[in-house]
Amino acid sequence: METIYLGIVVFLFLLAIFDLTVGVSNDAVNFLNSAIGAKAASFRTIIIIAAIGIFCGATMSNGMMEIARHGIFRPEAFYFNELMCIFLAVMVTDVVLLDIFNTLGMPTSTTVSMVFELLGGTFALALIKIALGDGSMEFADLLNTEKALSVILGIFLSVAIAFFFGTLVQYLARLLFTFNYKTRLKWSIGLFGGVAVTAIIYFMLIKGIKDAAFMTAASKIWVKENTLLIVGGCFLFFTVLMQLLYWCKVNVFKVIVLLGTFALAMAFAGNDLVNFIGVPLAGFSGYTDFVANGNGDATSFLMGSLNGPAKTPFVFLFISGIIMVLSLIT
Repeated sequence: METIYLGIVVFLFLLAIFDLTVGVSNDAVNFLNSAIGAKAASFRTIIIIAAIGIFCGATMSNGMMEIARHGIFRPEAFYFNELMCIFLAVMVTDVVLLDIFNTLGMPTSTTVSMVFELLGGTFALALIKIALGDGSMEFADLLNTEKALSVILGIFLSVAIAFFFGTLVQYLARLLFTFNYKTRLKWSIGLFGGVAVTAIIYFMLIKGIKDAAFMTAASKIWVKENTLLIVGGCFLFFTVLMQLLYWCKVNVFKVIVLLGTFALAMAFAGNDLVNFIGVPLAGFSGYTDFVANGNGDATSFLMGSLNGPAKTPFVFLFISGIIMVLSLIT
């Protein structure tokens, strides 16, 4: 029996490779369009910068893996064989769905796909468990409704927040640089560059670093306690640096766009990694727990172990980063 589930786990990882390839193809436009459209550098240079960002984001990511483990369902209420059915359905559906959308030229959100595939698979299995049960189970016992609702609200709120701040920043940038901007550059470019780069650094490191795999508890506390000092130091340093680059005839706007491309690629890799390998890793974690403690009976072994924190082996992150980089380049 264990051999069958080992085959399923291997198949999940094979699907993850296809998912990584298709997913990066779907999301590449999100972090490449600004740099390519603005002609900030040659296409090859932009791809190299984005590839480095993707690899760094993938290898340092470990933050959102819990979504696939216990963010949508309550694993303590499901047996091992039931969760493996959900994971298999999610991965097959995800690859087919993303491939269809890519083929038709219709971009979609990999996060939305993964979350609602998990929700749909869990809902279908919950219906079966409730129908065949003794009447004591309810949806609240099987679905993690509170967490699922917060995730779904976060997805839809992010669209509104992105629209608002995108409009605001675009308006301010156009107000500053549309009319006679070359004259204003003499005194504004250093300040503008300092604000822009500091904002990028803040979200890339201060906000994103807390979920990095290499961060210790002491390091997180130090960053949290010294956030204002770090941000202030970055602002002063990059304001002076951008002004010096301008005096050296370097196009500061291109530097900001390329740095933003790197940060976007890093953020997308860190965020999307759970969409691509979170489910296979949850299946692998469940399988190792079943082999160690399940006594060979997959129909009676509950998966409460998935409620624990995710500890992703670095080798999986490294291999995923390599696959994502190759997918971007090709």
